[in-house]
Amino acid sequence: MINHLGLKAYGKINLGLDVLRKREDGYHEVKMIMQTVGIFDKIDLIRTEEPGIQVETNLYYLPCNENNLVYKAAKLLMDEFHIEEGVKIKLKKFIPVAAGMAGGSSDAAAVLVGVNKMFGLGLTKKALMERGVRIGADVPYCIMRGTALSQGIGEILTPLPPMPQCQVLIAKPAINVSTKFVYENLHANDLKKEDHPDIDGMVEAIQRKDLYGVTSRFGNVLEKVTEKEYPVISQIKSQMISLGAVNAMMSGSGPTVFGVFTRPQAAEEAYEEMRFGQGADLAKQVYLTNFYNCKEVSNHGV
Repeated sequence: MINHLGLKAYGKINLGLDVLRKREDGYHEVKMIMQTVGIFDKIDLIRTEEPGIQVETNLYYLPCNENNLVYKAAKLLMDEFHIEEGVKIKLKKFIPVAAGMAGGSSDAAAVLVGVNKMFGLGLTKKALMERGVRIGADVPYCIMRGTALSQGIGEILTPLPPMPQCQVLIAKPAINVSTKFVYENLHANDLKKEDHPDIDGMVEAIQRKDLYGVTSRFGNVLEKVTEKEYPVISQIKSQMISLGAVNAMMSGSGPTVFGVFTRPQAAEEAYEEMRFGQGADLAKQVYLTNFYNCKEVSNHGV
């Protein structure tokens, strides 16, 4: 019997993000390249004799009830399988919140994997992904991880070969961005042909293991909305490129920006500058990490 599991929930960035159209049902049809990075939240899953779900977190402003995605994830499986024991979830957040890095979705994904293992439910990864989409469109990807093409509303996933390794500098300014606001102001059906990034070309470059072929095709249609509303995003991108990034882009609906570096020393110096130098005025949270690929990951850090 498993009474305690330590889990790692990894963040993601978008190497490319296109919105093809707004559907009649109000959802947006997307075409994205998703990539796991090495920043992670820590989750302790503890089995309790007392029924129910308890959530603790290190951030005072996060809900500890059914409004937290980790609670929803545990409840989904515990209700389906009529689990009468309880579970305590201790969540330690490191992935920036409301940042376009799928932190909440990744936490939910890790809890689905953990509850499945702890209570011996025997669900496959595919079965967990099918359930995960009920919690959020990014949850199936966060269960799968690695490099992937994401289509539909984000639930149609195609695994891609691992990205060539490099350094990734991540910076989040001191603002939070509403994904709902960004999509509502995108006017997806009015986008011009040149507004759409070359996602197909990026997939081909990934298959060739051509890092520069990927970075030269960076594009995120949501930048049109978020950068206009928050000019600091453009400033961070420019700063990263001036410090040696091959290219830089906003992840998801923002406001997090990431820059890709191929020289470790330049990446370290850029981190120091963004964290402690003049760039410290632009970003509140700064991390230096790398791509996290599936072959390096073992059983969700369990």
